[in-house]
Amino acid sequence: MVSAQSQFKLKVSGEVSQPLELSLSDLVKMPRKEAKLKDKEGNVHVYTGVSVLDILAKAGVPSGKELHGENLSKYLLVQCTDGYQVLFSLAELDPSIADKNVIVADTIDGNPLLKEKGPLRIIAEGEKKPARSSYQVEALIVGHIKK
Repeated sequence: MVSAQSQFKLKVSGEVSQPLELSLSDLVKMPRKEAKLKDKEGNVHVYTGVSVLDILAKAGVPSGKELHGENLSKYLLVQCTDGYQVLFSLAELDPSIADKNVIVADTIDGNPLLKEKGPLRIIAEGEKKPARSSYQVEALIVGHIKK
C-alpha cells in the first residue's frame, strides 16, 4: 500500500540555482534540528525537522557573505496545501544577520505530525504569535522584490 505521505515531495523553486523535490525520507537524512512552540493552551511542544537554511543551501540560495546588495531583497514564500502562505526575508533567516530558528518539522514531541496537519509544518521559534508556523507545507519558493 502506497500512502499519499510516502509519495509527498516538498518542492523548492523560484530563484534557486538547484530546484528540489524532497521526499520525507530525503528530509530525514538531512541534519536534524529542534524548535519549540507553544500551543493555544500554553503547552510547549518540541518539533523536530530540518533547518530551512539547510534546505535553501541545498537549493543554492545565497547566505552568509553572499547576503548583501540585491540578495537582501530576496524572500522565502512558504505555501501550504490549504492555500495558506507565509513570507520570510532571507536576511531574517540567516544566522549572520539574525538569531531566528525556523525549521520544516515532521515530528512533534517525538511523534509524526497528525495527518491533517502534516506531513510537514514550518515552525518559527520564538515568535509572539504562531501565525507563520504553518501546517501542511508543500512548497518553498524563493523570490525577490524588483523595482
